[in-house]
Amino acid sequence: MFPDRRQRSFIDPMVLSRIANFPLFARKPMQGNVSGRHPSPHRGSSVEFAEYRKYVPGDDLRRLDWRAYGRSDKHFIKEFEADTNLRCCLVLDTSGSMDFGTVGTSKMEYARKIAAALGQLALQQGDAVGLSCVAKGLVRNLPPRRNPAHLSTIFDILEQTKPQGESRLIPVLHELAETIRQRALIVILSDLFVDPDELKGCFEHLRFRHHDVAIFHLLDPKELAFDFRRPMRFLDMEGGPTIFAEPNEIADRYQKALGVYLEGVHRVVLESGIDYHRVNIADNFEQVLIRFLVGRSHAKGVR
Repeated sequence: MFPDRRQRSFIDPMVLSRIANFPLFARKPMQGNVSGRHPSPHRGSSVEFAEYRKYVPGDDLRRLDWRAYGRSDKHFIKEFEADTNLRCCLVLDTSGSMDFGTVGTSKMEYARKIAAALGQLALQQGDAVGLSCVAKGLVRNLPPRRNPAHLSTIFDILEQTKPQGESRLIPVLHELAETIRQRALIVILSDLFVDPDELKGCFEHLRFRHHDVAIFHLLDPKELAFDFRRPMRFLDMEGGPTIFAEPNEIADRYQKALGVYLEGVHRVVLESGIDYHRVNIADNFEQVLIRFLVGRSHAKGVR
C-alpha cells in the first residue's frame, strides 16, 4: 500500500504500480538486521545451498548430510545462503546545473521521479531507505529507515529541495563512504559535472567499504547534441562566468571535449565495477527504471 496520500508532481501512481512487479535487488551481499530477499555475507537458513564444510564439535546435528557421510565416511555440514534486508541510500545532486532542462522537464525533476520510485519500491519490499542531498556539501541527510512515515519525510525533502550553488559531489561521496557504516546500495542521481579521475577515487573508496553503487548520469539532449543555431549567452548555473558565443564556431571543440569526458566516465565505471546508466532526460523514466531493475535481477547475488 502506498504510505503517502499527498499528491506530488514527481509521483505517478500508475508507474509505481507497474514497476512493483520488478523487485530491487542488490548485486553484492548486504548486512541487514532482519530477514529479507538479498544475499548476506553470512551463512544461515535458506533454501539455496551454498557449500559443504567439515563438521566441528558444537555444530547443529540437523545440518549433517548423511548421504555425504555414506559416500565418504566423513561428517559434512550443509551451509546455505542467508538472506537479509537492504539499505538503499539515495544520493541526490542538488547543485545549480541540475535545474537545466530543455524538454519540458529539468534534470532535478527527472531525478525526483527516479528517487521517489526507488524509495517506494524498496520500502514495499521491506528494505530501508535514506536520502542525502548534495550541493556545496551535504545539505540534507536522512539515514535509512524502514518506517513508512520516513518515506513521507523523504518525499517532503524531494519536493522542497531547490537546485542551487556549485557541486562538491566528490568530498561528499568520500564522506558517505565512511559514515554509512554497513553495506548499502548507494544510488547516485547527478549530471556528474566533475573530473572522471576524481570520481574513480570515490568509487574505489565506496567499493573498499563493500557498498553496491549505482549511478543515473542525467544529461539533457542539448548537452549531448549541442545543436544551437544562433549566437547564445551560456550561463554557468553553478556560479561561474557567463560566456557569449557563436555555437557554430565552438561546436567541434565542444563535441571533442564532451567525447573525452564521456569516455573518461565510461572507463572509470568499467574499472570500478559501477552499475552505470547514462540517461537522456528526454527518455521515458519508467523504461529507464525497468531496464535498471531487470539488469539488477540478472546480477542478483554477484559476490
